[in-house]
Amino acid sequence: MVARSMIIRGLSAHPGIEVVGYAINTLDAKLKIPKLNPDVITMDVEMPGKSGIDFLKEYLPQHPIPVILVSSLNLKVFDALDAGAVDFVRKPASQDNMDAFVTALTQKVLIASAAKVRSVPAAAGTSPTQLSSPFSAPLGQAPALDQVLIGLGASTGGTEATLEVMKRLPADIPGMVIVQHMPPGFTKMYADRLNRLCRMEVREAQNGDELHRGLALVAPADLQARVVRIGSKYTLSCMPGEKVSGHRPSVDALFQSMSEVVQCRMVGIIMTGMGQDGAAGLLAMRKKGAYTIGQDKESSVVYGMPAVAHEIGAVCIQASCENIAGVLIRHLKLLR
Repeated sequence: MVARSMIIRGLSAHPGIEVVGYAINTLDAKLKIPKLNPDVITMDVEMPGKSGIDFLKEYLPQHPIPVILVSSLNLKVFDALDAGAVDFVRKPASQDNMDAFVTALTQKVLIASAAKVRSVPAAAGTSPTQLSSPFSAPLGQAPALDQVLIGLGASTGGTEATLEVMKRLPADIPGMVIVQHMPPGFTKMYADRLNRLCRMEVREAQNGDELHRGLALVAPADLQARVVRIGSKYTLSCMPGEKVSGHRPSVDALFQSMSEVVQCRMVGIIMTGMGQDGAAGLLAMRKKGAYTIGQDKESSVVYGMPAVAHEIGAVCIQASCENIAGVLIRHLKLLR
């Protein structure tokens, strides 16, 4: 277990962060938060007494304070994000990783201080058979759609925003690649979650996977994902490499590769996240004729990446998180 005093000491070392207090459990937190009035809360998913997830479900609707989770490699972290947490940091496996952990947590706390707490939908966690959407009908036999590739990139707030898009798409969507900034170990669990809740097949990518209709690949954490053309087919390269735009995987690395090698129609989607990863790559895609969609400010947890993309002219159209799927489907139907 990560020592509370170590987290307090690590965060307090940053000149832009003041630790105003701590709580030993969720009951203690409920009593202290109104008095201390923090800008950001860090918390574990597993806590004594009531779980962090239950706390988020009960507390956040009335008190929308950005929450950063400190979690072990645990599927419950996605339940907590679904309940309204902004982002998460993986607990260090050993003392040797403590400095990197504190750096990551510090960065995410600073980002969260400017984040918008997402309104939790009433039917969170709905199964695919229960989902209802005007955009979910199959696209059907349309040979032109066999020659379309879609890239989607997101960061802070993106796990749930991407799900909001994906669960509104049909099973026979053109081949997709998703880059979501996430610590190692979590991308497979995230892909499995999307696969369970969405109609198309979703899985964590492996080097050399072929892109095709009905399949969405999630780029593995700590590897750069780039599209590669082999004849008339497209595969995904997932390899170690330098960070691009500060990230590995990088949205820019994916989008730039698509702009360079894809000779069929393509779509780029950039969603909520801090910084500018993906903006330059999306612009390169648009210059090559891609249809590009950016998440709007109102629905973004952090309007950073899509804002930069919009400012530099990389975005054809902006849409809310809930409407991006509809915009995408309408565009694809024009390609038949």
